[in-house]
Amino acid sequence: MPPCLTAVPIASRPLERFEEVLDEQAFTALMRLRDQAAGLLDGRVVWCVNSTAQGGGVAEMLKSLLAYTRGAGVDTRWIVLGGDPGFFAVTKRLHNRLHGSDGDGGPLGAAERAVYEHVTAAGARELAPRLRRGDVVILHDPQTAGMAPLLRDAGVGIVWRLHIGADGEDPRVDEAVAFLRPYVEAADAYVFTRRQFVWDGLDHGRATIVPPSIDVFSAKNQDLGEDVARAILRVAGLLERGDGGGDTRFAREDGSTGRVERAAEIVQERPLRDGERYVTQVSRWDRLKDPLGVLEGFARHGTGWDGAHLVIAGPSAAAVADDPEAADVLAEAGAVWRGLPDEQRERVHLVSLPMEDGEENAVMVNALQRRAAVVIQKSIAEGFGLTVTEAMWKARPLVASRVGGIQDQITDGEDGLTVDPRDLPGYAHAVARLLADRAFAARVGAAARARAKRDFLEPRHLSQWVELIAGLPDAR
Repeated sequence: MPPCLTAVPIASRPLERFEEVLDEQAFTALMRLRDQAAGLLDGRVVWCVNSTAQGGGVAEMLKSLLAYTRGAGVDTRWIVLGGDPGFFAVTKRLHNRLHGSDGDGGPLGAAERAVYEHVTAAGARELAPRLRRGDVVILHDPQTAGMAPLLRDAGVGIVWRLHIGADGEDPRVDEAVAFLRPYVEAADAYVFTRRQFVWDGLDHGRATIVPPSIDVFSAKNQDLGEDVARAILRVAGLLERGDGGGDTRFAREDGSTGRVERAAEIVQERPLRDGERYVTQVSRWDRLKDPLGVLEGFARHGTGWDGAHLVIAGPSAAAVADDPEAADVLAEAGAVWRGLPDEQRERVHLVSLPMEDGEENAVMVNALQRRAAVVIQKSIAEGFGLTVTEAMWKARPLVASRVGGIQDQITDGEDGLTVDPRDLPGYAHAVARLLADRAFAARVGAAARARAKRDFLEPRHLSQWVELIAGLPDAR
């Protein structure tokens, strides 16, 4: 088969920029961490392998983390494992079942294993000649686990990182674990987002818990003035144009200035008018994110929303290579939208954000979250809600499902409101509470930002990775 590994360019970002958001003690510790990492990994390469360079939380997180690792003087490489539709159909099946979901209901038998191993073995054979003894290879999620056994003889440290999981016992999870276990057990260490996600039967001495983080300086999270955010939404087509386009400039990761110029693809009766409040969920078009439930809860129980609109946004469905279900989910949401009564349909907007420029996409999300009256993440299952932390950093009041890693991110009633993922009236009423009580919503938002700053920024994340790598064998 043709080469299936693609190198992704990585910027270099200085850790010194965190001085403006950390206190003196925390910043001093970060500088010590930088020096420790540079010494620990001198002459070694850290290879990160996943299955997409854009369109999902893992890719977004890697983009920033690896840039800061480079900025600390560590030779870091990012490789994307490609595959054909058959491969991604199998890995999406694994993804869904690890979340405790049926997905497409298809099998995970010998034929699926052959499809999976054909791609992962080709990826391992292509990567192995590039490795040197003492390097570290970090394999992300089900798509790459099959590479681990074939890299054992390269003399490198192998880490497998899983970003997803289910809250309790489930036969669907067990089926996916049985499929993946022979590959995963070849790794030197396993990284999970929550202790509850660690598989039974794995060597728990090799398991580490590392919650994800956000980059507060990225286009997704950097400060935006009210006028800039409004102008970005006008260009996107979500907010009516008014008297002019306005300034849509933002800071790119390389220090240059970007500008939002592309419109989104939007299913809507009309754009929002200036001053109209809206509630938003931003996520991939994935059934586990439950966009249909978001719509249904609004339609059936959103009478207390005081005229607020609902904006459901995600990346262009055609732009995410490892998610074959996205177009179907978006089409299903569009069908529900068309069936709404006129008054409700006018207040719902389905937004597909352009992906030609990843940073332009990110700053559109930034503007959308910052101007929202309430941010939702009504997932049915969630490894960790990056969009939750993003909204927390922006001091937005949140309503999110009480599932997975979200339970570790939000303390109900303090820095957000959590609801059962299947409780549509509860979700709608929680949103209504925040819309009606602006003082309470502001207190919740302020507490959310403080929590995000304390627990979910990248200095903590990088520190845990340095500690993990320090414990790996330099060579076999």
